[in-house]
Amino acid sequence: MSEPLSVQLGALGLDRGGLILLKRALVALTPGAQLEVCGESPELAVHLRAWARAQGHGFSEQSGRLWLTRGVHGRWGGAERAGGVAAAVEQPKMSWGLAARGALVEAGPTTLHFPLAEKSQVWADEVGRLYAQAAAAQWDPATAIPWDAEITHPEEVEDAVVQVMTYLIENETAALLVPARFLGQLHPHFREVMQLLAVTAADEARHIEVFTRRACLRRETLGLSTHGGQASLQTLLEEPDFALASFLLSVLGEGSFLSLLWFLQEHAPDVITRQVCRLAAQDEARHVAFGLAHLSRHVAVDPGLRGRLAQAIQSRNQALAQTAGLNEEVFDALVVLAAGSFEPEAIARGHDRVLTLHHDMDHGRRVRLERLGFLTEEAAALSALHTRNFM
Repeated sequence: MSEPLSVQLGALGLDRGGLILLKRALVALTPGAQLEVCGESPELAVHLRAWARAQGHGFSEQSGRLWLTRGVHGRWGGAERAGGVAAAVEQPKMSWGLAARGALVEAGPTTLHFPLAEKSQVWADEVGRLYAQAAAAQWDPATAIPWDAEITHPEEVEDAVVQVMTYLIENETAALLVPARFLGQLHPHFREVMQLLAVTAADEARHIEVFTRRACLRRETLGLSTHGGQASLQTLLEEPDFALASFLLSVLGEGSFLSLLWFLQEHAPDVITRQVCRLAAQDEARHVAFGLAHLSRHVAVDPGLRGRLAQAIQSRNQALAQTAGLNEEVFDALVVLAAGSFEPEAIARGHDRVLTLHHDMDHGRRVRLERLGFLTEEAAALSALHTRNFM
């Protein structure tokens, strides 16, 4: 039979770091094995007795010698691992709370509630890559955009830029609030999704900043916000289902906005506006990619979701049937920017280009709907029901 192990604490009390040495010695013991604790601190026996009881270990004092007997379970006997560090489980437990994935979670009465707690609801196999890409692609508005570049276009063209920027700010505000709302409902076990939603919200906040700054370069006031535009965005903010909200916002709305931002980049009258729209489009492409990836996986797990997505489009269309859709001022501003001048022939070209933009948006929506498994005819019919306010 081997001799019991011992740990030498010297004058170090448990309240001054002695626990570090004590726990280090206990690691080497199997349940039931004894450890002699040697030390000169006057309170050592009292502190050791209390600590051993709290941790589930045995304690004895024999002829002035102090002994610990390692418990079978110890303090963490009821603890469990919150899955593995690398891979998310399908249904993380609510009792894991805010613990890091893979952490040892102490058993206890504290249980947080996260409505989005199933992998099928929120996961995308590409989410880790998309987050890494988003983190690497962050840009600083102060340095990424040439704010001092010369603006030479007429005041009427600047009015058009300001009206479009006003419209973009409003829509990007909704695009920030939607992921921010669901972020607080997500089980932290899905940390990659949590991180990506947080970066998405940060992207939208940055877009609001740069669109506002561009609008105010030569103006002290912004353009018009209409009831129809706000009513359209209200339907996004009020959608309680994560999958449906992601579908309406990312796959349909932000997907259409990608076409709009590319259009503005092509027809911007100055380098500042061009760069603002290019960088915003770069971010929006990631948002659309996550929406598609997440919903493609969700539909594969739950084919019935596809019917709910179609119903969401139809319900939103009915809710907005009495609204005007895209306000006239924004449409006209887009025509002016696409025209490049106020000559009748140029205005006609600008008008045709905006109609082509509508066609491009519709085509993009159809492609994305087909990626989610809708038949070509279904995709065409559903795309036609999308809000006339683009987002």
